[in-house]
Amino acid sequence: MMHQQKPDQPILYSFRRCPYAMRARMAIACSGNSVELREVVLRNKPESLFGYSPKGTVPVLVLPDGEVIEQSIDIMHWALSGNDPRHCLYGADETALREAADSLIHENDHQFKQYLDRYKYPDRYLENPMAHYREQGEVFLQRLEHHLQNHPYLLADRMTLADMSIAPFVRQFARVDEKWFEQTPYIHLQRWLKSIVDSPLFVSAMKQYKAWEPGAEKVYFP
Repeated sequence: MMHQQKPDQPILYSFRRCPYAMRARMAIACSGNSVELREVVLRNKPESLFGYSPKGTVPVLVLPDGEVIEQSIDIMHWALSGNDPRHCLYGADETALREAADSLIHENDHQFKQYLDRYKYPDRYLENPMAHYREQGEVFLQRLEHHLQNHPYLLADRMTLADMSIAPFVRQFARVDEKWFEQTPYIHLQRWLKSIVDSPLFVSAMKQYKAWEPGAEKVYFP
């Protein structure tokens, strides 16, 4: 790894449409932290990104002490552990909620994401028809619908880490065929997704920024 100078304040390498970066930005915005934002163009990634993180994928957070956080969930925990005004993390007396969140996020990241990719880009996965991947993804949607029958959010009456972690991926799944999604029986899921996408928090996280270039004037988020 090439040597990189320690930044004066946290730097977030991000890409607006990446769901992993979306949830990291949501958590940062929710926490009230401020970071220097470096919007990445995936076809022309800056060398400094690889200097901090050889994997070259976003999001990547670089802290002033030189620590590099490469996983979106870890970035979310970093942000909210420092300041959590909406109580998105789970208290010491909420072990069951934490375990349920871990289970949902794990299924989202390791199973649902695979079906989402195949449903969104069926021409890359010709071994099965598009409808097959949608049906596989619906298993997770049904699980979320079940959770939302009892609360406005997945696990509680407030937005938690689970909601922020999962909503960007469900949003992508719904946008593949919006008419189909609107006609599904997942009425609680539809309401939940709309409430998050329309929220000031998500709107703030989805603001457009110019691609970062070395020497450019610093841009801060949120």
